[in-house]
Amino acid sequence: MTVTQVDDDVDNLTLTLVADFTAPVEGVWQLWADPRLLERWWGPPSYPATFEEHDLTPGGGVKYHMTGPEGEKYGGWWRISSVTPPTALEFTDGFSDQEGRPDPEMPTTSVRMTLTALEGGTRMELRSVFDTREQREQLAGMGMVEGLSLSVGQMDAVLAG
Repeated sequence: MTVTQVDDDVDNLTLTLVADFTAPVEGVWQLWADPRLLERWWGPPSYPATFEEHDLTPGGGVKYHMTGPEGEKYGGWWRISSVTPPTALEFTDGFSDQEGRPDPEMPTTSVRMTLTALEGGTRMELRSVFDTREQREQLAGMGMVEGLSLSVGQMDAVLAG
């Protein structure tokens, strides 16, 4: 599995996942930059994602939904704050309602993804920052830690594909 470390820091309201790949930085970047590749790993295996909008420019956005095993749909969105291809992406991640609008009742997280070249591959660090302890607990209770690990765990197969 690609995930080498998960640090759920309750006191600092952060969740940091580190994953190592035997692919170059540019190859791992493409898994974020190409919505068809992103669909192959974003979301746990039993909740595949479909990306309807994908604009990785500052101020741009991403709109997607995940489909559960019984056909239920769960919407999500990103607002892009910073992009430095092929090494960094920063965005706000949130949930959307059935019409695809941001759901103000659900928490958002600030996410920073960085890629660093290693000998023979790439290290990805994915850090999520929560606004409050309550938001962190709500998302953890929804399976965020396990879901993120399972999602990232699918990236090797896409890179090998």
